[in-house]
Amino acid sequence: MPDPIAFQIGPWPIYWYGILLALAVSIGAILVLREAERQGINTDHVLNIILIVVPFAFLGARLYYVVFNWSYYSRYPSEILAIWHGGLAIHGGLIGGFLVAFFLLKKYRINFWQAADIAAPSIILGQALGRWGNFFNQEAYGYEVDPEVLPWAMYIDGAYRHPTFLYESLWNLGVFFFLLWLKKRKGLPRGNVFLSYVVLY
Repeated sequence: MPDPIAFQIGPWPIYWYGILLALAVSIGAILVLREAERQGINTDHVLNIILIVVPFAFLGARLYYVVFNWSYYSRYPSEILAIWHGGLAIHGGLIGGFLVAFFLLKKYRINFWQAADIAAPSIILGQALGRWGNFFNQEAYGYEVDPEVLPWAMYIDGAYRHPTFLYESLWNLGVFFFLLWLKKRKGLPRGNVFLSYVVLY
């Protein structure tokens, strides 16, 4: 069983979940800034948007997860802020992030669909990395299976199970490369890359 704590700095544990999320955000931000610059968009404006959108995306992801697992959090309210234990829902993150981004993009006069196309590959790559946080936290796993039938089954929570986090991570990685290929196609209407992300995810 993997240790969810990567290392400690004094009394403070540093969790793999947090490291992977930070890595996902950092790589995603770099990709977005590079693509925005290539398309002639002011990268200072884009960086400002990222710095505001990311916290709201995390807030939305956490709120969504807490609301849909309220039977647990109503009994353990102290766990609501314990995001190092996991519990972020991508749907809530997308809702929170895009609502804030919509208004900021209007402020900076950047086309929403152009921005969505730029962000889509970074979002799905972040999801691919984030799923490994589920591995270290031993969550987001599937049904019990016979390890002789499924050699890659993982021992989680007292039984061998489908590593569904791994399946989704690999799928998301495939979608990432597909979106990179798709955005290079000439004459593609704005919004098609992002909508392809929505459909494939």
